[in-house]
Amino acid sequence: MTNQFEWTGQVGNVWAAEWQRTDRSFTPVTHRLLEAARSQDFAQALDIGCGAGELAVSLAVEAPSARVIGVDVSDELLAIARERGDALPNLRFELCDAAAWSSGEGERPDLLVSRHGVMFFDDPVAAFAHIAGEAAPGANLIFSCFRERGENAWVRELASALPPGEGPKPDPNAPGPFAFGNRDRVAGILADAGWREIDFEPIDYPMLAGEGPGAVDEALSYFLRIGPAARAVASLEGKQREDALAGMRNVMERNLSDTGVTLPAACWIVTACAPG
Repeated sequence: MTNQFEWTGQVGNVWAAEWQRTDRSFTPVTHRLLEAARSQDFAQALDIGCGAGELAVSLAVEAPSARVIGVDVSDELLAIARERGDALPNLRFELCDAAAWSSGEGERPDLLVSRHGVMFFDDPVAAFAHIAGEAAPGANLIFSCFRERGENAWVRELASALPPGEGPKPDPNAPGPFAFGNRDRVAGILADAGWREIDFEPIDYPMLAGEGPGAVDEALSYFLRIGPAARAVASLEGKQREDALAGMRNVMERNLSDTGVTLPAACWIVTACAPG
């Protein structure tokens, strides 16, 4: 099953409120995922951890003869997705954990996609084995995931603004944003779950966090709402909090250019085929 803490309740409300800025921050990744999806012929697509629906909506628009299903564990994000896709008859969204999703009659997907939505399974081998069992034989899997923390400069820069000892120090393999950072681990998970022809493409991209005249303020407000620094700062008080906010503002100012505030990010585009 999926660790749902990141996506439900008050946390889910925050992600739903920030869907536009989150979509914007992932724009280069979204474009690459859609480019990879366009190279595949498909009749039925499944968007795993679809969030606010950007990938699923784009696939449904570009392939009107195909059927697209988006699944997510967050009611709040799915409300946004349904509103965005309301006019598309070939698209629907389901409140469901992909690790337990069952395909309907004639709905076994031959294309499975995900933008940073597969790193939260409590038992990833079991989850991917289940997904493979619901997919059409030989179905194509395309997903993105962050590479390891050390390769994501945006994490290091934000952490530098926090007091020593603050910020997350989780098990790198625990469900979470960076759980699929290690290529060998992910390859092993997919292989153990029965997937084949596993491949990895490294993508380095600028994460746009703020733009326009108020880019620094916008970027600061975004990272105080979303991501690992947000939780750490929320736990601080007094001078520690003031210093952390000043340090984060300095990070935004250092990364300000004509484009806006962009921080370096790194991810994998992972592809594989279902058995059969």
